[in-house]
Amino acid sequence: MASQEKRDQIRALVKQVLDSVPSGSEPGRHDPDAAATSLPVKTDSAFDRDESAKSLLTEDDFRGLENGARVRIAETARLTALANDLVRDKQLHLVRKVPRVASFKVETVGVGCDHGGFEMKEHLKECLADQGLRVRDFGTHSKDAVDYPDHAQAVAQAVSSGNIDVGIVIDGAGIGSAMAAGKVPGVRPAACYNVALAKNSREHNGANVLTLGSGQNTLDEAKDIVYAFLTHEITEPRHKKRVGKIDAIERQYRQ
Repeated sequence: MASQEKRDQIRALVKQVLDSVPSGSEPGRHDPDAAATSLPVKTDSAFDRDESAKSLLTEDDFRGLENGARVRIAETARLTALANDLVRDKQLHLVRKVPRVASFKVETVGVGCDHGGFEMKEHLKECLADQGLRVRDFGTHSKDAVDYPDHAQAVAQAVSSGNIDVGIVIDGAGIGSAMAAGKVPGVRPAACYNVALAKNSREHNGANVLTLGSGQNTLDEAKDIVYAFLTHEITEPRHKKRVGKIDAIERQYRQ
């Protein structure tokens, strides 16, 4: 491994070369280096840049990022010495992407949404099907305005009757759909805005309907939340006992 002094010399040489390149592009002139190293910054997710497809990252992969930026990298990715120096100097946050394995606790999933959740529902439905799950779509099927209770009820009824294992309902905030789904006997909905809540709702509360807010999370975040919800389940006797008490309360008021 090169000594710190040697690395500093290399960095100084690289900086000298970069400083010699004009900052602005001349009309009609193509800058191949800029095309190769200037990657679009993601604005619709929790990461400023996604480099998780690479197993070895160099300083070029982090160039152009602002101080404190978040970069997603592969779980086993390695960084060159200069890349490590750049990450340290710019105080970049590296988030290692954990590969997903087929460990779903369910086989069938029902999805539903209002007009505000339509686009997210369509993306999630495709992702779930690609993972080998059987997916039933309870609408809506366009961006035309609809009432979220109708679709939340449709998904919840399918869960209650045992036609699907769990349901996912999406509206703007996820709260209204949770309220509507919770009126159906046997349904325990959970409005979750992060992975920890989704995992807890399954392991501790036996939730069988997940509600999401399309205006609260990005698509990438929603995918992680759904994955956590579908790969965990209630197993501890003490949690099952407490969920049994929730069901007992429902039976007291059921006509």
